[in-house]
Amino acid sequence: MARSASSLRHCLVLLALLALLFIHVSHAVDHHFEGFDSDDVAEDEEPVAGTLDHPPPIQLTLTHSDPTHSDLPPPDREQEEVSEPSQPSDLPPKPSSNGLDYWDEDEFEGLPEEQSPEPPKLTENVIPKDPSSDPNKAAKPQKTAVSRSYVVEIVCISFLIMFTINYFTGKRENENIALAWAAKFATKDSIFDKNFSLLGVGDGDDTPLLLKEGQNVFKFYASGRRYCSGLLATMELQSRHDLISRLCNLVVRGRDEISFEVYMNEEAMDQVVFALARRKAAKGMQKEERDLQRYASLLSGPTGGRKWVVEELAVISESKEVAGDLITEAVLEQVFGEKAFEKFGKGFISMHFSDQQLGTHKKMLLFKFALPDAKNMAHMTRLVALIPYYIDLIGRYKLSSQARSKTDSARSKAAQEAYKEQQNARQEALQKRKAERKKMMEEAEAKLSAEIIRKKEAKDRARQAKKAMPRVRMTRAH
Repeated sequence: MARSASSLRHCLVLLALLALLFIHVSHAVDHHFEGFDSDDVAEDEEPVAGTLDHPPPIQLTLTHSDPTHSDLPPPDREQEEVSEPSQPSDLPPKPSSNGLDYWDEDEFEGLPEEQSPEPPKLTENVIPKDPSSDPNKAAKPQKTAVSRSYVVEIVCISFLIMFTINYFTGKRENENIALAWAAKFATKDSIFDKNFSLLGVGDGDDTPLLLKEGQNVFKFYASGRRYCSGLLATMELQSRHDLISRLCNLVVRGRDEISFEVYMNEEAMDQVVFALARRKAAKGMQKEERDLQRYASLLSGPTGGRKWVVEELAVISESKEVAGDLITEAVLEQVFGEKAFEKFGKGFISMHFSDQQLGTHKKMLLFKFALPDAKNMAHMTRLVALIPYYIDLIGRYKLSSQARSKTDSARSKAAQEAYKEQQNARQEALQKRKAERKKMMEEAEAKLSAEIIRKKEAKDRARQAKKAMPRVRMTRAH
């Protein structure tokens, strides 16, 4: 009985050792192969007691884990076929350091075949794609940007083409207006040809009549007439060659103008200050022109019931005598009368006669007219005829004794005022120089050191004290 009891004990111990060995092997495989549930094995384990019950069979289950959470790659089939090297039969099997290298299909029967991992399925919480990454949607703003760039280029190119075309057409229009005026008034048997011996800027026959100083500025010169040294006509036309100026002229209507400057001889013109212009322009001339502001005044109307200029015009003169002598009956009938002005005076702007002009030429006659179209130059014939008429009238005109005494007193008074103005200007300039010099000395003293300033103040005090002391004269006793 004792022998049978001891043999039974040996069997129980052997079975317990075998159970522990299998448990250890299963833990090793569970650590190296993902998918084996070690928790189930641990739950099935029971502590070995000193009873005769057989250990429960070890159940291994394979669970498919999410490929997205696995850290190890699936086992390689080539490594599975490699057999485990032979070990001595008397030694217990050692757990493999790497379970992937010793995969035995016979050891784990009933396992399902390995299946390829399925791709992850999208859930409802997937972040939506950026619409800007869509090539079809991104192409639309690119197409609009390209179309906008083409629109800008087309507009710029079309503007340049229009500007170029307008430049040449406008230039040609201005030249046609200037040539039409010269053909009407500066050619053979015209007004200037009959009243001046030399037309143009040269002596030869081939010299041009007009001098072009710009695309809209043309000048004409004439000389060789009594009472004057010469005449200069300046045509200032609209800037038709400039597209922007042309567009502005559509909003604010402009006009072409021509001005005449007649340089009178010193002995030919008496003391005369006179102006005739439209009322709005006359007020501006009296404020801007120095001679009109100093010597002349705006006249209200005629005296003695004689004919006068139309109401649209205003007369500025030094005296009524001068105005009555210069506005003659012939002028009223030809241009400045009520009937004649409506027909021939539409282009009149102003005329200004003065012996107190600023500049090298003191005695001048100034005329300003509006130019008509190139086809209607004949409309300003009577206006141009005023120029030689007033050259002769002013050249022959002499003031009366009463008018001369009045003009002499006015000019002497103006001379005294001008002298006072010069003296005041000199005093102001002198005071300004003194102030600048004093400022420079103060700046120089500020840069000096304190010791030098102290010595200078002491020297100034000694000088002042010396000046304050009474002077004593020493005389010799006889």
